[in-house]
Amino acid sequence: MLQVENGNTVSVHYRGTLNDGTEFDSSHSRGEPLSFQVGAGQMISGFDAALPGMAVGETKNITLTPDQAYGESNPEAITDVPKSSFPPGFNFQVDSMVQGQNDMGQPVVGTINEVKENDVTIDFNHPMAGKDLNFEIELVSID
Repeated sequence: MLQVENGNTVSVHYRGTLNDGTEFDSSHSRGEPLSFQVGAGQMISGFDAALPGMAVGETKNITLTPDQAYGESNPEAITDVPKSSFPPGFNFQVDSMVQGQNDMGQPVVGTINEVKENDVTIDFNHPMAGKDLNFEIELVSID
């Protein structure tokens, strides 16, 4: 029976949930499996590491700690940004995602945590940072 090895290109269906059962991502809802090369760093490390040894048709349930996924939340990545940095008429809403550029012109994405009189507090951590993630992974094919 053929089993996944590092370097194989695979297709998987998966469902990702938080510990409270909230689904945060699913290939099923998109109607097509996800394809990637195992061991090439295209996926979060814990997801990637779960594939070697799996056979087509096999389903595996895993729980990843933050160090196996998006890392711990970094308090230094939460900062106040002047409202004047945004376009006129911008609609500031707590929990909404914002995009922009840092001082070096690189793209950044963050979540608004708090709206103040002259500033907004933005969390530039990955939304899944600091969270345990649960995945149900079904190996669809090894290409």
